[in-house]
Amino acid sequence: MTNKKIFSTQDMNNSYTSLVNQTFDFPQDSFIVSENGYIEYQGMNLKRLIEKYGTPLKITYLPKIGTQIKKAKKLFADAFKKNHYNGQYFYCYCTKSSHFSFVVEEALKHEIHIEASYAYDIDIIQNLYKKGKITRDSYIICNGHKQPSYINRIVKLINEGFTNVVPILDCKDELKSYSKLAKEPFKLGIRVAAEEEPTFPFYTSRLGIRANEILDFYQKSIYGHDDQYQLKMLHIFLNKGIKDDIYYWSELNKVINLYCQIKKICPTLDSLNIGGGFPIKHSLGFQFDYAFIVDEIVKNIKKGCKKAGIEVPNIFTEFGSFTVSESTSNIYSVIGEKNQNDKELWYMIDSSFITTLPDTWGIGEKFLLLPINKWDNEYQRVVLGGLTCDSHDYYDSDAHVSEVFLPKTKHTNPKHPDNNKPLYVGFFHTGAYQDQISGYGGIKHCLIPAPKHVLVDIDKNGKQVDWLYAKEQTAKSMLKILGY
Repeated sequence: MTNKKIFSTQDMNNSYTSLVNQTFDFPQDSFIVSENGYIEYQGMNLKRLIEKYGTPLKITYLPKIGTQIKKAKKLFADAFKKNHYNGQYFYCYCTKSSHFSFVVEEALKHEIHIEASYAYDIDIIQNLYKKGKITRDSYIICNGHKQPSYINRIVKLINEGFTNVVPILDCKDELKSYSKLAKEPFKLGIRVAAEEEPTFPFYTSRLGIRANEILDFYQKSIYGHDDQYQLKMLHIFLNKGIKDDIYYWSELNKVINLYCQIKKICPTLDSLNIGGGFPIKHSLGFQFDYAFIVDEIVKNIKKGCKKAGIEVPNIFTEFGSFTVSESTSNIYSVIGEKNQNDKELWYMIDSSFITTLPDTWGIGEKFLLLPINKWDNEYQRVVLGGLTCDSHDYYDSDAHVSEVFLPKTKHTNPKHPDNNKPLYVGFFHTGAYQDQISGYGGIKHCLIPAPKHVLVDIDKNGKQVDWLYAKEQTAKSMLKILGY
């Protein structure tokens, strides 16, 4: 990426440029402001893409997926080397974050494995196998509480010779179905029901088997059946993700101790799956010491195993948001301003937060919000409003502060070259879950259409190329679903 200076015709203390420079280290990572006054993200010329496709617009930059995978693999490789850790590391992609073929197939270019959550994931796996994207030796980690349709598909893979399908038992009764239907020997995993953090409304996760029941369950139902099935993996996932706090380290060490207990009587157990939960950047002020956390995870596992006198396990992760979030951005135009009282100024966008970024509405998620243009303008506090007639269709704070500051839509100089353009705003790192939750291609709240979706990649000559993956959703497509 070319290191270009921030566009500014004058050094104004109350310009948006000054606000960012005084608050954060900027430019940083994937973000610069080019000489034309527009944000460049991942080296993409957003001005050109907006002029070519218009707004609202969703952009997915495919190479970022591989960058994230390489980053995680290097983190674990470095930690393994530093701690003289003799196990292997396996990176699994959590498909529920984004099921799109262009996402999964891009991830699979980097020698990874798959984590599934529901029956239809297995249909995707069959499709990937037919296309030569995975082999029968690829690890397929099967999570979730399983209905018969899911179990039957898992067993079908086992019977077809997929040697590394690992159904993760979510309850004890699940094992009976596999033992009855599977004609080939298979591997098993057990999900450990984690204790929830104190702020959660429940004490124990609904997912998995209680930790104090697992050893007894192994001895009564799995031990002695090696010719049919073998315990391969213990699995844990914490809702809050991987954090450097007492809660995370306490839960991780509980599972390490349980692993050591079972390993002493179960030689086939050789893997510990720590799930997903790597945090992603939702603010220019984001700070997370990935290298320290990974080193501590590896160190804790080795320490527990050394104390118990057993070999260290292979480590599996299931990174979903970390894999795909930072590849995608949503861009909107500010199409109107509304001064509703002395304190609240609304910027109305040409789409809806409820329909395009549902996590902002459903769980109060904050994304990295930046203006695309007009960085040279003065800034002001605003509230962003969506197009629906729902009072909750708004965005009023980012992850760093409790307010949104954006440039004024007009420059104080009426002859400023960008004055005849709308203010464009971008929400970045939006690639995980938003399409799945909003129902991609389906009915939207107030029938607000899904925006155009553009994919960007690098060709064999190192040049960026872009193409339209999906047009803006039409009234005809919605009315057909509704039966009109």
